[in-house]
Amino acid sequence: MTEESRSGEVIVVGGGIIGIACAHYLTKAGYQVTVIERNSVAGACSHANCGFIAPSHVLPLTEPAAVKIALKSLFNPRAPFRVKPQWNFAFWKWMLQFGRRCTHQQMLAAGPALKAILDLSMHEYRQLLSEENFACEWQDHGLLYVFQSQKGLAGYRETDQLMTEHFGVSAREIPGEELPTFDPALKPGLAGAFHYTCDASLKPDLLAAAWSERLKERGIIFREECELTGVTQTGGKITQLQTSQGEMQADAIVFATGAWSPLLAKQLGCEIPILPGKGYSVTMAAPDPSPRHPMLFPEHKVGVCPFENRFRLGSMMEFTGYDSSIPDYRIEQLRESARPYLVSPYTETEYERWYGWRPMTWDSLPMIGPVPRLQNAWLAAGHNMLGMSMGAATGKLIAQMVSAESPAIDPVPYAPTRFG
Repeated sequence: MTEESRSGEVIVVGGGIIGIACAHYLTKAGYQVTVIERNSVAGACSHANCGFIAPSHVLPLTEPAAVKIALKSLFNPRAPFRVKPQWNFAFWKWMLQFGRRCTHQQMLAAGPALKAILDLSMHEYRQLLSEENFACEWQDHGLLYVFQSQKGLAGYRETDQLMTEHFGVSAREIPGEELPTFDPALKPGLAGAFHYTCDASLKPDLLAAAWSERLKERGIIFREECELTGVTQTGGKITQLQTSQGEMQADAIVFATGAWSPLLAKQLGCEIPILPGKGYSVTMAAPDPSPRHPMLFPEHKVGVCPFENRFRLGSMMEFTGYDSSIPDYRIEQLRESARPYLVSPYTETEYERWYGWRPMTWDSLPMIGPVPRLQNAWLAAGHNMLGMSMGAATGKLIAQMVSAESPAIDPVPYAPTRFG
């Protein structure tokens, strides 16, 4: 769209944090925006994730060791990173392409694009919270990577050096004997930790609720329980959406549909190689002592999220399709995985068990840009494990693309056309 047509209407399909961010920036650009959501706003992967805003996450999931880990998981249903064989072509194609990218060279090649969008997003979040003053428990305490063993600490030291040399992202190493003083929630006897002060955290459901309510006050329409059922194309444009609440038209359509995006591939006429990567969390009453810092325990693949009156453990990556179950053993696994590190690893007062399907691309980069061969449709999906971290930048980029403005960062690495 051009500057002259900014009074036009835009429909954002998907009411997660990506859809909310797109609606925000499109409204700032002068468009009338309607968001349609198949369930409730921010009720899926945006609801109970770890809430990390993490510019330190510049390395993609396609690390060289990922293939070996995935193969081992075929025989271990309790593996934190688990691949369950599925008998469909798209699954095996995705796995093949993912495996081809699990090299040192490919890892370093994806890093600059991840760093660019993560840095932009952190900048936008800081500006957004300064302007809007959302009550979302934003914390500037950084992110602490804690290691139980000297072997794990030494191995990660190499990763930290690599990130410093190639991307300018570095942490302060904290010796194990200093950890109980640095954060009294940590047990004595741990090997050590790396503290990334560039990172922040928030409570994701509070951000989504506050942000969407502010947008409603500004005239954005949110239609919940509104499922997209069909897309009508004419002359290279989407002319109509069929939904469970009737037919809808707009000048532009943004598809921020997360892990559901591949189900639209046929209707949009393009490849959307996204698999749902299932994660879990359990939210409890805060233990005593409660961590002062958000943490990751890489050796057990668990994230720790301390909030004002709550405490969350989150982890796992399961490629099991659109499985909506929450096995008891997975929640128990989260609890037990925190035990080697925390004085009080969990409490018995449990508020919520949750799962979410992360939208995983095989190259670890999101799909942000025009839908191939459609003049008025854009895709904002495939953010892997970093949807919350990349949300603000994605919204800004989509608004700039719809407005035909120069983008804040090079959008080419995220273009949906890279998949054909």
